[in-house]
Amino acid sequence: MINRIVVGAHYGLRDWLVQRATAVIMAVYSVLIVAVLCAVRPSTFEAWQGVFANGVIKFMTFLFCVSLFYHTWIGVRDIWMDYAKPISVRLVLHVLTITVLVGYTGWAAAILWRL
Repeated sequence: MINRIVVGAHYGLRDWLVQRATAVIMAVYSVLIVAVLCAVRPSTFEAWQGVFANGVIKFMTFLFCVSLFYHTWIGVRDIWMDYAKPISVRLVLHVLTITVLVGYTGWAAAILWRL
């Protein structure tokens, strides 16, 4: 009989699906924003503000940011779980990563909606 040593958090299929879904969201946004920018061709700061003044563009941009940060969280979390062996170090790295990504999310919202 082969004894299997089980390690890690075993998020498995759910995280695999989330990684793919967030990647699709980011890819679709990238194509759409390039199309919008090619159509509008903003050359001044005011023109750029005009592009992102549209509520749909703001929402799509924020959705892109949240998808990027969640995608990043899954990848970085897996790196910490694989390579940071002491649990205390791993916990500190997880907390720092979460703090930075939540801060970035708030920063993105502040930029988009001028809070």
